[in-house]
Amino acid sequence: MEPIRTLRSRTVVLAVNDIDTDQIIPARFLTTTTREGLGRHLFADWRFGPDGAPRADFVLNQPQSSGSSILVAGNNFGCGSSREHAPWALTDFGLRAVVSTQIADIFRNNALKNGLLPVIVEPSTHRWLLEHPGAEVTIDLDTTSLTLPTGETARFPLEPFARYCLMNGVDELGFLLGREAEIAAYETLRAPA
Repeated sequence: MEPIRTLRSRTVVLAVNDIDTDQIIPARFLTTTTREGLGRHLFADWRFGPDGAPRADFVLNQPQSSGSSILVAGNNFGCGSSREHAPWALTDFGLRAVVSTQIADIFRNNALKNGLLPVIVEPSTHRWLLEHPGAEVTIDLDTTSLTLPTGETARFPLEPFARYCLMNGVDELGFLLGREAEIAAYETLRAPA
């Protein structure tokens, strides 16, 4: 995983409430156990018409969204069934953070374990972001804050271990493997004589 310390990006605004994981990555694309390539199916039923052509009116198909790494979504993002493919599709597309007033717990846990930062903000900050699509914002993991172009800063909750993993670009297994020598030393001390 690519470490995240500071993200500075224009936002992409998808002001839809209750976006579930089947809308993020439809079930018909869950035939892989790898992350690569899932971004092309992100929001497939919304991004593409029945003929497979991109819908010009969908925000992720518009030129101003190109290169943005922060998605601002409506309330209750990532609800529905548990699937790691949802954060995989978002990160494979190039998104590194999702901002909302509420992010479903299972999606949030999957996101954190897969290098996608879920940012939960107060309604007033969220409303400002929804009303200013394309605004350049800064997300700083050192201070767990999101800074608007106005200079206003909003703090967001993030568990210390998840923050550590995101800032160092490791998942839980990577964290443990990085401590293999310490674990072996401990096991040697605890081994029966």
